[in-house]
Amino acid sequence: MEELINQVAQRTGLAPDKARTAVETVLNFAKTRLPPPIAAQLESALAGGGGGGFAEAAKGAAASFGNKK
Repeated sequence: MEELINQVAQRTGLAPDKARTAVETVLNFAKTRLPPPIAAQLESALAGGGGGGFAEAAKGAAASFGNKK
């Protein structure tokens, strides 16, 4: 997540603490709108967990949307 915060700070000219607040706000908003498996993968990837299972989580979420009637 630090890399993302640094990029936001560099590209916008925001101070690092303001960039951190902006990134956290956007990510928290996104996580509330994503299916839980994808939100968990996003959090894992940003925490340095790699997020290698993101594609699988996305497939699972897509499949669950298709099963709703």
